[in-house]
Amino acid sequence: MKLGEYLDKTMILPELTASTKEEVLAELVAPVVNAIPSLDKEQVMDVLRDRESLGTTGIGDGIAIPHGKLETLDRIVLVVARSTSGVDFEALDFKLCNIFFLVLAPEQVAGMHLRILAQISRLLKDSEFRKSFMTAQDEDELWNLLANA
Repeated sequence: MKLGEYLDKTMILPELTASTKEEVLAELVAPVVNAIPSLDKEQVMDVLRDRESLGTTGIGDGIAIPHGKLETLDRIVLVVARSTSGVDFEALDFKLCNIFFLVLAPEQVAGMHLRILAQISRLLKDSEFRKSFMTAQDEDELWNLLANA
C-alpha cells in the first residue's frame, strides 16, 4: 500500500499558519471541506475533537495523526501538513509537533483506516523520512516524497 493511493496533491499543506491545536485541526479540515463540499465542517471538527478527548493523537517525535470516522464520507481522505516552528498538540512526549497527518475514513472501512494509520506510523518512525519531510523545499517535493512512501 502506498500513501499516494489515498493522498491528493491538493491535500498537502507545506506550512501551517496555526499556532494552537484547535487551529491546526481547522487548517487540516479546510482542504477536505473544499474538496468535498457536502461535508459539514463543524461535524468533522466535532469528530476530531471527540477523538482527541479520548487521548491525544500527538504520538511523539514531533508527529500528530488526528483521525476519525464519518458516516457521510465515501472514501478515505488524507491531509498532510507541516509546521516548521511546531505546535503544542499535547503530544505524549510533551514536545511540539511539526508533522501532521489527518486521516478521515468512512464508518464502514475501519480495517483500511487502521492499516493506513499503521502505515503512516511505520513511515514516520524512520528518522530519515522525517528529516526529508521537514527539509522538502515545496509542495512538489513533499508530494514526490509522500506519493512513493
